[in-house]
Amino acid sequence: MTNNGLNDLKRRLREFAEARDWEQFHSPKNLSMALSAEVAEILEHFQWLTEEQSKNLPKDKLAEVETELADTLIYLVRLADKLDIDLLKAAESKIEVNEQKYPVDKAKGNAKKYTELDK
Repeated sequence: MTNNGLNDLKRRLREFAEARDWEQFHSPKNLSMALSAEVAEILEHFQWLTEEQSKNLPKDKLAEVETELADTLIYLVRLADKLDIDLLKAAESKIEVNEQKYPVDKAKGNAKKYTELDK
């Protein structure tokens, strides 16, 4: 998603909430709690599945996961908007930090946390 696309989504979500007088409910606390609940709903779709099953969801299940992912994105964008955080800039910064923590020569093919890579 481009920054313009993300900004358009942020603006549309803000207008949606304002039109319904929901801004009063969209505190960072409430939005973070809603975000957590939506992430849990994603997890429910994968609970008890094998690795292979999780990679090959039936179309109806995949559509349900798609809806939950959209809900998660919506709450994440609203939370970032309320806190005036540029999500794309934050993600770029985090990737740069992770590139330092997880150099290719030590991390490639390895699932260890960065603090364990030298051990």
